[in-house]
Amino acid sequence: MIVAILTYKAPLETVDLHRPAHIEWLRERYADGSMLASGRQTPPTGGVLLLRGARAEVEALLAADPFAVHGVADYALSEFTPTMTAPGLEALAG
Repeated sequence: MIVAILTYKAPLETVDLHRPAHIEWLRERYADGSMLASGRQTPPTGGVLLLRGARAEVEALLAADPFAVHGVADYALSEFTPTMTAPGLEALAG
């Protein structure tokens, strides 16, 4: 499992121009099963994505994110294996 921390590197107004395409990209990732959770940071300086898959696969997916394509966000990746989960999230434990 991989946590991707997005950091905006463009003004929020510029990021927002690409948000509709980013949201569509997110929907496609949920549909293909690679995305588990996503959301904007508070304050809105970036976002957090929880993805499943091998690191190389996730890196390829992130490279196709419109935020990456248009150069408005950087991504920091942390790979981990969940060993404990809250009730209802047992399927995430590896």
